[in-house]
Amino acid sequence: MPIPVDKSGVTKICVDDFAFRKRYSYGTVMVDLESHRIIDLLDSRETGKVEEWLKSYPNIQVISRDGAQTYASAAVNSHPGALQISDRFHLLKNLSDTVEEYMYRLFPSRLAVPAVSQNPEMLALYDTRNRTERILFARKKRSEGYTVNDIALLLHSSVTTINRYLSMPEDKIPEKKENARERQHQEQILKKQAKIDEVRRLHSEGYSIDEISRITGHAKRTVKTYLKEDCPLINGDYDRRRSGKLAPYEEEIIELRSKGLTYARIHEHIVQKGYTGTVASLRVFMQKERTHQKNISPNEAVPVEYIPRKTMCQLIYHELESVKGITAEQYEAVIQKYPVLGQLYTLLKEFYRIVFSRKSEELDSWMETAAELKIDELDRYINGLKNDLRAVKNAIIFPYNNGLAEGSVNKIKLTKRIMYGRNSFALLKAKLLINEYFHQIN
Repeated sequence: MPIPVDKSGVTKICVDDFAFRKRYSYGTVMVDLESHRIIDLLDSRETGKVEEWLKSYPNIQVISRDGAQTYASAAVNSHPGALQISDRFHLLKNLSDTVEEYMYRLFPSRLAVPAVSQNPEMLALYDTRNRTERILFARKKRSEGYTVNDIALLLHSSVTTINRYLSMPEDKIPEKKENARERQHQEQILKKQAKIDEVRRLHSEGYSIDEISRITGHAKRTVKTYLKEDCPLINGDYDRRRSGKLAPYEEEIIELRSKGLTYARIHEHIVQKGYTGTVASLRVFMQKERTHQKNISPNEAVPVEYIPRKTMCQLIYHELESVKGITAEQYEAVIQKYPVLGQLYTLLKEFYRIVFSRKSEELDSWMETAAELKIDELDRYINGLKNDLRAVKNAIIFPYNNGLAEGSVNKIKLTKRIMYGRNSFALLKAKLLINEYFHQIN
């Protein structure tokens, strides 16, 4: 049965889209901010149709929505005098996503920082991937004043072996050879540098981005990236660890290996804890880990350790105490080496404070401070705020938000599943409105 709605009595609403078929077709839901009920649905989210739909509710005074241009334009055109409010959740989420996007573009999968927690045994493990490195490590430690016995303990070798390393003539030390993967990586870096140099040379000669794109065959976006001063030579996902059976035991494997335990004994140890992989996987992981230590930062003047980029990204959403895998000392080391990260975390906290402060005038100074960092992703976010500034400031001043509409989308999904997705729009709308009328879901 049709449910009558007094459209003239609807004054405060929030709207949001929902999917009929994700990435293909969408509709729009309207929720009354006072009664908390779904009051109408539209089988489209196109600006023109949404505008006409909103006009059929003549007395709307407040429209809460996300930052999509579709709803912003439709709301302004249909009710120019209504209070437009941008949703706070989307403002915060979009800023967090912006910072994360920047971190994934610019920073490697693991950030090298001065070691604050590695002991001599751990450093010895990383510095001795093969026989050549073991010999050089032993001779270096001897020159630093270590005794033969101390070096033997570090390398988990016999005193006889260490004496042989130390007495070996210089011309008898085996030549250090990089593996095929490392050689290929270095070749790729040189090729990318050549491409960047060519793009910058053409740009300095006065060629436009379109012309450079045609000459080099690179996409315009790639050309723009190559022209940036902070364009990284190494792909941010290079050497990124993938989750697998070994992931929960990685730190423990490294620690046990640094103490001299064999792979077989380490395997026995972690099998008791639930590991179901092979001993060979331990060897492959350990070799990659040691290669990473040497390959990512060969010119570091001091020993380094690595903080996963994904761990730093978690700090966008959580406090330091809630994030596993990083200590306060390591966090300070990261911020000291990469000050921009500290500035971004401060901006995030300050924006969160402003959004819930009811002091919209502070947003202008925040945008000025953020713009000083000259980060492309952040500049795009700021431009988005400026394009919808009145609605954004209203979100800070007034208590309304889009939470009711977001929750209503979940109701729609549930109803669709109950009906096995076979319902028409008319039937879906009727069922939802009847459910809302009688305050029930099923």
